[in-house]
Amino acid sequence: MNITAKEIAKFGMFGAIIYAQKAVLASLPNIHLSAVLIIALTVVYRAKALYPIYVYVLLEGLFGGFTTWWVPYLYVWTILWGVTMLLPGDLPNRKYGAIVYMIVCSFHGFLYGALFAPVQAIMFGLNFEGMIAWIFAGLSFDAIHGISNFCLGILIVPLINLFKKLEKTSAANL
Repeated sequence: MNITAKEIAKFGMFGAIIYAQKAVLASLPNIHLSAVLIIALTVVYRAKALYPIYVYVLLEGLFGGFTTWWVPYLYVWTILWGVTMLLPGDLPNRKYGAIVYMIVCSFHGFLYGALFAPVQAIMFGLNFEGMIAWIFAGLSFDAIHGISNFCLGILIVPLINLFKKLEKTSAANL
């Protein structure tokens, strides 16, 4: 996967935007645009969307610490990227496309704790029952996450259209 200097700058900025919006919204529990931005970037940039995702993950580690909570970040966003990659490419143009993206975004929020749990269980020496208890203990936070992701997911198709327009504009300016 070749990457140009222009893409390095662009994807670095996108990763920083994902990090910045989460930092700005940090006072709201599990309410942020990370999944929204990752889905929109994946639809537009496909495999190259991994670059801004991992810039974001690296920034989370640099500013938040490379601790136990950070390790699952290495895969939880890649799962969302992978699910989005499986969706049809023309989905944003279909009248039900927005709702599909909102549902995917929402499911990622609802499953966030369950996605985190296996690695956390290994790192903290929990057995299977302990891991399940960990998941249940976080259900209220996952509910907030899933509901807010669904509501904020309405922004995915407009962001896709914006990113595509920016791509056309930057290509025309070359």
